[in-house]
Amino acid sequence: MDACNRCGRELKTQKSIDDGYGPVCMKKQGAEDAEFERIQITLDEVVEKEVAV
Repeated sequence: MDACNRCGRELKTQKSIDDGYGPVCMKKQGAEDAEFERIQITLDEVVEKEVAV
C-alpha cells in the first residue's frame, strides 16, 4: 500500500503513486513549494543588501 506523503491516505492511481501525492495534496504541496521558493533570499541579495546572517 502506497500512502500520500502529505496526508497519509492510500493512493489509488499509478500517477499518484508515482508522484507520491494524491491530486488535492499535489496542488497544496505545489502551492506551498512555490511560496517557499518565493520567500527565499539568495546569496547575491545578502551581499548586495549587506544583510547580517
